[in-house]
Amino acid sequence: MTPARFSSTPPELPTTLPDHTQLPESDGTFVKNFQEHPQSLLLTDSINSVLQQLHPDEQYCIGQDSGIYWRLTDPPEKGAEAPDWFYVPNVPPTLNGQMRRSYVLWQEIVAPLVVLEFVSGDGQQERDRTPFKGKFWVYEQAIRVPFYGIYELAKSSVEVYHLVDGYYRLLPANERGHFPIEPLGVELGIWQGRYQNADLPWLRWWNGQGDLLLTGEERADQAESLLEQERLRVERLAEQLRALGADPDRVG
Repeated sequence: MTPARFSSTPPELPTTLPDHTQLPESDGTFVKNFQEHPQSLLLTDSINSVLQQLHPDEQYCIGQDSGIYWRLTDPPEKGAEAPDWFYVPNVPPTLNGQMRRSYVLWQEIVAPLVVLEFVSGDGQQERDRTPFKGKFWVYEQAIRVPFYGIYELAKSSVEVYHLVDGYYRLLPANERGHFPIEPLGVELGIWQGRYQNADLPWLRWWNGQGDLLLTGEERADQAESLLEQERLRVERLAEQLRALGADPDRVG
């Protein structure tokens, strides 16, 4: 019997690692809940003003239901996690003048500061600590995200974990029931209200003083309301002057 022959030549390894343009941008799964997309938009819109103050050079990026590649696998998408929302500080908003298809750690190096998952099921997948497979393990041990939030839509509750000494610790809520994200100077919590024609519990940001961070539309509505209040105040003052026999158009 002829003995099996084994090649002493090692398999060829890629000379360059793939970048965001060469990796799949989706694993083909559906978004699991109609609330997920507006929820991401709400988080991004309301925190943008804070991020612009923190990054006057505009060096930051936000991912929404986008892949974070943390290791090479076959197929490639098995080496990625796709958080519903994440924020990365101190990286350019685009690469070579193009929007990212995904966030590739071996290309970018900088890990996200905050990762948020919106749970439609029972949350087992988001709390899975299985090495190299479970989301919790990947965010904690591989990507090493400092703040990991799990928002359960059905329960209207959120858990926030903080990476301390290499392991996640459950972050306690403050007196307002919010979770401080100290590097950003903001708090994360649940807000009941109307956004995009749906009155629901929403995951939202507050500043360190407990003031809700408003979206652009909310800020515009607030400014319009203040202008209307001022117009009514001026009208009441004019009526009072007329009642006293004065012409408000000649006062000044």
